[in-house]
Amino acid sequence: MTTWLSALRRMQQDSVPAVLVTVAQIQGSTPREPGARMLYTAGGQFDTIGGGHLEWRAAQIARAMLQADADTLTNRRRLERIALGPSLGQCCGGVVFLCFERIEADAISLHTWQALEQAWSEGSDLWRALPLDQDGPLQLMDNDGEPCPPDGPELGLPREALRHARQTQLVRDAQGRRWLLDLCRAHQPQVVLFGAGHVGAAIVKVLSNLPCRVLWVDEREDMFPPDLPPQIRIEATDVPNAAVDMAEPGAYYLVMTHSHALDQQLSERILKRDDAAWFGLIGSITKRKQFEHRLAERGYSAAQLERITCPIGIPGIYGKEPASIAIAVVAQLMQLWELRFTHPKPKAWPLSLATHALDGRG
Repeated sequence: MTTWLSALRRMQQDSVPAVLVTVAQIQGSTPREPGARMLYTAGGQFDTIGGGHLEWRAAQIARAMLQADADTLTNRRRLERIALGPSLGQCCGGVVFLCFERIEADAISLHTWQALEQAWSEGSDLWRALPLDQDGPLQLMDNDGEPCPPDGPELGLPREALRHARQTQLVRDAQGRRWLLDLCRAHQPQVVLFGAGHVGAAIVKVLSNLPCRVLWVDEREDMFPPDLPPQIRIEATDVPNAAVDMAEPGAYYLVMTHSHALDQQLSERILKRDDAAWFGLIGSITKRKQFEHRLAERGYSAAQLERITCPIGIPGIYGKEPASIAIAVVAQLMQLWELRFTHPKPKAWPLSLATHALDGRG
């Protein structure tokens, strides 16, 4: 699936109007969390806010906005409260507040989305601040509420909302006007994948739809497909070992090159890093034993060898097709990420603020 931001970049370049639908806030049980997004154009849809009747209703609203003249604020931005049970017949039973944002192809807007895409590729979080009750432009801000770029205007938004909420929210500014504060989380963590063969390509295809960044390394430049999303960075190099040192602390390594000798060289280099979060090596138990024997002869300790995960992939998926291996390996990574990055849910806004923010439809 194409991510909404990659699709939006193409829509802008091709001068195709679109509507970005964002889950602004939720109450009760809902299909997706605040910050889920869907891009809708006259010719298609990219990403999802939960599927089913909710998306069907959102597509109806987005289609009407695209067909209407963009000379009124409600045809450019609106907030809709959708009760999943009574109005749509979905069993979740919760309430979803959807923000609809019509996006035209102009130079200022294109620059804003390019800046967001660049921040994502560098692993930086940004906030989108969108005024809902006035015709001001979309603004980007960092985690401390500072405008991006630094010379941008002061918006009068509560800084605590940015520092502590850590999720997309609806808030009011000092004048009581409603804003969508949309946290655009960077693609985290970093996966360093060595090998652009069939399995490597299948894994990257799955990872490109998940919140992570990938450094994809191979000696054969012609093996990399074109038009990769911004979070996939290619390193075509004759010295792939050097890419181990390029990785960030806490990176997740996957080694699956066309050469066992190169796999071993990379293994030696990775095991020398004490800050690797995880190291997976494609291969059988026999390959693992061979590598353990060779690495032990080169002075690697038993504790270092225990850091090698080989074979890779979650148990229960035994297919050897590239797609099957990719699903098993990415599921394993997701389990690791859940364990490492799970943290308490951010504090909710005070009830009074949430109630004021959500009074009525946009």
